[in-house]
Amino acid sequence: MTVARLSIEDLAKIVETRKGADPETSYTAKLLHRGVGQCAKKLGEEAVETVIASLAGDRAAIRAEAADLIYHLVVLLAAADVELEEIYAELGRREGTSGIAEKASRRI
Repeated sequence: MTVARLSIEDLAKIVETRKGADPETSYTAKLLHRGVGQCAKKLGEEAVETVIASLAGDRAAIRAEAADLIYHLVVLLAAADVELEEIYAELGRREGTSGIAEKASRRI
């Protein structure tokens, strides 16, 4: 059995097409309609569920929760009008920089 692969770029394109969809018929449209705050809350819930699955050592649950986490991250990015290319550029900017040094350079 061949399982279809969906890239994060493909997922982002799908999410983008749902922006104008009916929230009554599309879960993605419903999330986007609720705004950035609700999308962020849902992302946080999925992150916690991913951590719990990881601590339990349940590979199937980790896989499922990680997929949910990535989906909800892409939805949040769409809701906040942040493009994947911006994320890739930020990662590129950090390439070759120690994680410790990069974190120390941030002003939070």
